[in-house]
Amino acid sequence: MTSLLLKCFVLLAISLLLDAKNGSKSQPSACFCKLQGEVDDCSCKVENLDSLNNRKVYPVLKSLLQRDYFRYFKVNLIKPCPFWSDDSRCALKDCHVQSCTEDQVPEGLKGNKNEREPNKYSKEAQKEEPNCNEERKLGALDRTISAESMEAFKNWTQHDDKQETFCEIDDEYTPDCQYVDLLLNPERYTGYKGASPHRIWKSIYEENCFKPEKLVYGSKKSLAGSMEGLCLEQRAFYRLVSGLHTSINLHLCNEYLFPAKNLLSSPEFGPNTEEFIRRFDPKPTKGQGPQRLKNLYFTYLVELRALVKAAPYLEEEDFFTGNPEEDKDVKEGVKDFLEIIKSFPDHFDESKLFKGDPKVAEKLKTEFREHFRNISRIMDCVGCDKCKLWGKLQVQGMGTALKILFSGDRIGLESTVNAHHKQRFQLRRSEIVSLFNAFGRLSSSIQTIEKFRKLTS
Repeated sequence: MTSLLLKCFVLLAISLLLDAKNGSKSQPSACFCKLQGEVDDCSCKVENLDSLNNRKVYPVLKSLLQRDYFRYFKVNLIKPCPFWSDDSRCALKDCHVQSCTEDQVPEGLKGNKNEREPNKYSKEAQKEEPNCNEERKLGALDRTISAESMEAFKNWTQHDDKQETFCEIDDEYTPDCQYVDLLLNPERYTGYKGASPHRIWKSIYEENCFKPEKLVYGSKKSLAGSMEGLCLEQRAFYRLVSGLHTSINLHLCNEYLFPAKNLLSSPEFGPNTEEFIRRFDPKPTKGQGPQRLKNLYFTYLVELRALVKAAPYLEEEDFFTGNPEEDKDVKEGVKDFLEIIKSFPDHFDESKLFKGDPKVAEKLKTEFREHFRNISRIMDCVGCDKCKLWGKLQVQGMGTALKILFSGDRIGLESTVNAHHKQRFQLRRSEIVSLFNAFGRLSSSIQTIEKFRKLTS
């Protein structure tokens, strides 16, 4: 009996020591302490969005975004930063794509898919600034585009030129624009860290975002109660940006580069629970982490509502690629997707925004629009091509969602925009592609939260 008790005490002591060494298994669950109940400034519950997204939306949307119409995004990645001349990152100087017109792209231009990344991403290396070669390789774009796709793009452009346009999309027709295959360039860890990305986000939060008065980006000061000084529109803007920021960070945590386990293996991408805890646990973030995760759900709701409002318009879109069978499948897939999200009973209500005194509301809406326009311009200052690609795409997608929400004869849950009023409302191909892919990123992020919930439980 004495021997048995002694063994129990020894095992208990070992367990306590291991918990202390690993920071305790119960700690990571604190990341999810706010992920329940109603989304802030909305009536929808987090649990309902988890169920909708993970069971219905994510599987359908993931498949849809593999299609040619959505996988190719036309973007200008060499547009100069309008706010500062140099972000002091080697990637900005060396890791850019030499753009050319579609007719100039040679058939044999292929990315080197067999090149392996060097094993230089140890725990110690993550604490240091990555050297130029490491960052350049991780941040470089795979520019592989087949000759067949390049020929099809010409027909796509001719088709778009025949459509009435609602507004001009930045860079759409400049010779510096190029098509990028999103499937060959997934959003993941690139080694882009330190002063440069900090400067990007600091500029967004400090200069172009409505925020709590005393909150300084990077200070890690608690946000408890600090949102009370902001009106609904200002809170909405802040949560939109925070939700986007959270989504990007979740993808970096989920697609993190780990060093090779031995000399015969290669570095691999995968989920990093330590990085997730560092960014979202209450303790290292001074209480901000869980709220950041919840803001993701607000951003998701806003873009979800935009897709529903634009459903009549999108159902009339032909999703032209020049392949009749492919176009038919995409059209049917989009219709199935829209039916799923239209059936959701608790959407974001945009009519609650910009109410009250008309002059005050109009002034606030103008500030809202100008702030967001500046954020889209800041994306040209990102010093990593892959980061810039996904930053520009997701910001444009969010901008398209806001355009939809405040278009049409009226706003509110009963309002829609459709293809029968093209003189008053029009979406270009790049807007549709960015809208669906941006929402796809948010959908993937919510699914990723569930993954980390299981990994840290």
